[in-house]
Amino acid sequence: MTKTPRALIAARLFALFAVLAGVIALLTSAPGRRSPGSGASGAALGSTHAPVAPLSAAAARRALAGSPAPLRALHEQAGTLIGPPSTLTSRLRALRGYPVVLNVWASWCGPCREEFPLLASASARYGRRVAFLGADAEDQAGDARSFLAAHRVSYPSYPASTAALNSLATIPGLPTTIYIGATGKVVHVHIGQYGAQTTLDEDIAAYALGG
Repeated sequence: MTKTPRALIAARLFALFAVLAGVIALLTSAPGRRSPGSGASGAALGSTHAPVAPLSAAAARRALAGSPAPLRALHEQAGTLIGPPSTLTSRLRALRGYPVVLNVWASWCGPCREEFPLLASASARYGRRVAFLGADAEDQAGDARSFLAAHRVSYPSYPASTAALNSLATIPGLPTTIYIGATGKVVHVHIGQYGAQTTLDEDIAAYALGG
């Protein structure tokens, strides 16, 4: 029986859809292919920074044993928030002769939270030669103290405002890390989060330890 033109068109469309369905099935079942949100590959896409194991307080104390007196005084104030803000300037003056790594952070800053383990590790390994300090910017004291209790580092922080820190460097956002030479002059400013320990270590070697 001869098919009508409408029947011929319907048959050809059905055959075309069948071919397309077969091609899609082959592509989605090919080995090694996953949708971006599935399984472990989806988790990997959501993570851009390798996690750093937290450093215990005992391990930090062992690493910092025998530090010179000005640096030892910092370690004795580990994880504390010291005020008023004006005393940061006095502390920096008292640390002349030592390079300083000043990290500007806040408790509400997500990237600061991710960065703190890197600073904890670096401050324990280099803290016998380099002074580490924190500047808690535009924050509430209670929130800052809770943050420091949960994110242990081997140095104290001072409350600060970004405007007050402008005498050292412009702070376009948090976190920002300021490198101050032994003479008291700023030698480098790193804007943004450190995403890897090696990057932070390289900057400490270049701008605090002189390469």
